[in-house]
Amino acid sequence: MTLAATVEPTSMNTSRFFNESAAYAPWLVCLVASLFFFYEFIQMNMFNAISVDLMRQFHLDGVTLGSLSAAYFWADVALLFPAGILLDRFSTRKIILSAMGVCVVSTFTFAIAPTFSIAYMAHFAAGLGASFCLLSCLMLASRWFPPKRLALVTGLIVTMGMAGGTLSQTPMALLAIHLGWRGAVLVNSVIGLSFWVVMYVFIKERPSAPERDYSRINQRPEQIPFRQGIKLAVNNRQNWYCGLYTSFLNMPLMVIGGLWGSIFLQQMHGLNMAQAATISSMLFVGTIVGSPVFGMVSDTWRNRKVPMFIGALISLVSMFWLIYSPAFSFWGAMFLFWFIGFITSSQILSYPVITESNSRALTGTALGLASALIMAGAGVSQTIFGFLIDLRWDHVTESGIAVYSASNYHLAMMMFFVVLTLGLVLSLFVRETRCKNVTEP
Repeated sequence: MTLAATVEPTSMNTSRFFNESAAYAPWLVCLVASLFFFYEFIQMNMFNAISVDLMRQFHLDGVTLGSLSAAYFWADVALLFPAGILLDRFSTRKIILSAMGVCVVSTFTFAIAPTFSIAYMAHFAAGLGASFCLLSCLMLASRWFPPKRLALVTGLIVTMGMAGGTLSQTPMALLAIHLGWRGAVLVNSVIGLSFWVVMYVFIKERPSAPERDYSRINQRPEQIPFRQGIKLAVNNRQNWYCGLYTSFLNMPLMVIGGLWGSIFLQQMHGLNMAQAATISSMLFVGTIVGSPVFGMVSDTWRNRKVPMFIGALISLVSMFWLIYSPAFSFWGAMFLFWFIGFITSSQILSYPVITESNSRALTGTALGLASALIMAGAGVSQTIFGFLIDLRWDHVTESGIAVYSASNYHLAMMMFFVVLTLGLVLSLFVRETRCKNVTEP
């Protein structure tokens, strides 16, 4: 069975909504698809804004709160590799719409969950749907854009996700203050439904003209057999190096921006919930700026490896600043969180390296393997952080919320030194692709 035969019948003719030959068409398709990534970053990081409410509602400690948040990532990990395989063989459009639907329904269920168990299952289900979000966007990008543009396009897709991360901070916190955490999450589900409608209208599988479909250029007409494709992806060391590199640089964002940043700022620096959420959101604002910047620099230099190394090195230095600074002002904290988000954005360069280091027929499978490593790191890091911060906790609580000391936070944050150092080392092993597919003659 040919790749064309597999996916072409599922494509929807969206020509009545936009001119496919127009210069904006590829951007429209990919940016509309990235609304899925935008939405999933809200689900992934909204606990940072409502963590105190969840701890009070379900009587959670640090470990249990971490496990609830990590349920999303474990579900993501379980399906990411299969998701990549499915995207190599079936309609990206049908998959992305189905997965988005699952996420919207699970978000609504989480909002009305009467018990911790139901909330856990709903968040787990959201993670299952989320496993397709970035992969499907990157699959569409590889069809609509040439390889020399992939780093920039990937950066912009990630920027959309980070915009969702920003929305999950101060806006979500303000909604929770005025509507309660359940009301805030219900609004979140309505936003997801509106996104699904826009995606249904504008997402097109691939360009109609084969000569404009970059995923078919220099590609063999037959698919790579299932088992052989998995073996090739698993045996390619670049997929492991890049997946782990991004996983390690992503951990501070997932732990601080996704769960613990707001509590840390409230307890260690005396900020209120709105101020803490605003500062935490700067991680995502920094990534919004940094992702396209790193993408443009990499494309302009025609070099992936050097920016990856620089990003990892400066990320390690910035983490010393965060952990050991005795105190900082509101604006100083705003800048520091923005800078950490900006410099760790070098992680996005792993995606074009993986695309360029594998056969085009294996794009989804290779990205699925790397993404599984990335999301596994997020789940593990949140769980380990919760364990470490509870390790020497003296069980002091205030209004039902655990109160942690500076030494508790310092011990937990030591894990960031370890993972960022590992990311720095891994960047040395990444093979330079010079912005072209190195598997092709």
